Amino acid sequence: MTAADLREFMEFSRKKTIDLLETIAKRPDAAKVLAWRPGQGRAPIAWQFMHIAATDDRHLYVRMRGGEPKSPDNVRRFAGGSTPDDDTPSIDTIRGYLAERRKEMLDHLATIDSAALATKPNPQAPWTYHEWFQVLAWHEAHHQGQAHLTFNLYKAAHD
Repeated sequence: MTAADLREFMEFSRKKTIDLLETIAKRPDAAKVLAWRPGQGRAPIAWQFMHIAATDDRHLYVRMRGGEPKSPDNVRRFAGGSTPDDDTPSIDTIRGYLAERRKEMLDHLATIDSAALATKPNPQAPWTYHEWFQVLAWHEAHHQGQAHLTFNLYKAAHD
């Protein structure tokens, strides 16, 4: 698998995420949809979207590059291990964070030559670049699916 193939997977998974976000944005109750939780303590749809972007942020800037997240507050609130809160981001905030972090991830991928895809970015890294970009595409599909399911549950309960 080439860097171009990995890029295509990353772009495809993000398109599906954005398509779902845009479907929700067209609804008159979009803010309610984003904030709705399918059960006590469960994550609302907005958290799922922000979690996808925060994962890109943390994986690129902290785990691959060994620095600090680009948006530390968002990583604290939405990355793995966080507890969903009731402060729901707007459609524009979600859209912007998803776009910025994916652009930066794809820009980083473009700097990795074919031979380097089989290497780890640092000795502590759990995966090679090749594996890492596959994991990120799968991770997005997983959480986009959770957001999609939650949206279907919202519609069943409210429409």
